[in-house]
Amino acid sequence: MMPIEQRPLLKVLHYLGMVLLMAAFVIPFLWMISTSLKSYAETVIFPPKWIPSKIMWSNFTAAWESGPFLKYFMNSVVVSISILLLQFTTIILAAYAFARYRFKGGNLLFGITMVTLMIPGQLIFLPVYLLMSKWGLLNTLFALILPFSSSAFGIFMLRQSFKQVQEELIEAARLDEAPEWKIILKIMVPMARPTLVTFALFSFIAHWNDYFWPLVMTTTDAARTLPIGISKLREVDGGAAWHILMAGNMILVIPILIVFSLAQRHIIKAFVYSGVK
Repeated sequence: MMPIEQRPLLKVLHYLGMVLLMAAFVIPFLWMISTSLKSYAETVIFPPKWIPSKIMWSNFTAAWESGPFLKYFMNSVVVSISILLLQFTTIILAAYAFARYRFKGGNLLFGITMVTLMIPGQLIFLPVYLLMSKWGLLNTLFALILPFSSSAFGIFMLRQSFKQVQEELIEAARLDEAPEWKIILKIMVPMARPTLVTFALFSFIAHWNDYFWPLVMTTTDAARTLPIGISKLREVDGGAAWHILMAGNMILVIPILIVFSLAQRHIIKAFVYSGVK
C-alpha cells in the first residue's frame, strides 16, 4: 500500500504528465492555426508572434487557388470513402468467419492475416505498382483504392468485437431460419457499431492524409489527392510560404476534425468493454 502522504504528490505528477502530453499535441496545432492567419512577413520575424496583427483570411484563398484544389479535394473524398466501403465489405465478412466458424486452417489463415500487419506499405509498393501498370490503372483513382480494399487491422478489431456477442442470440436467429447475411446485418453489425465507427475514423484519417501512395501511383493532377496538392504550394521569393502552406494544411485538417467530432462518442464505447445484456 502506498503511504497516504504520497498520494497527493502522485496525483499532482499524474495531472502534470497529462498537461505535458496534451501540450505536445495541442501547441503545434495552435501554431498551425496562428501561422495560417498571418502575413508572410510575420511568419519569418524573430521572436515569433502567436497572435497576428491582422487576420489574413486571404491565405486560404491563395492556397485554394494555387492549383486545382477542388479536384484534389474531390479525389481525396472519393478515394477515402471508396476504400472505407470496400474495407467494410471485406472485414465484416472475414471477421464474422474468423469469430463464429470453426474450419480447418482457420487459425493459420488468421495468423497469416495478422502477420501482414508487420509488412510496411513501402516494402510492397513495387510489385503493386507493376501490377497496377500491367492492368493500365496508373494515374487513375483505382490505383489508389484497390490496394487497400481490405484491412488486417480492421479484421482483428471486428473479430474481437464479434466474439463478445453471445452465441445464444445467433442460435436463436438460426432457429428462426434467419439467413447468415441477415444475422450479420441485424445482429453482429449493430452490436459492433462502436468498433466499426472507430475503424472508419482510423481508415479515413490514414487515407485522407496518405502522401506516399498517391505520389507513387500518379503523375498527373487528374488523379492526385489533397496532400500532394499541399506539397506543391507556391513559394515566395525562393523561401517557403509558411502562411500559405499552413492555410493549406488547415484545409486538409478541417474534414478530419469534423469526422472526429461526429465519431468520438463511439470511439469511447469501442475501447470500453461491455457485454451483451
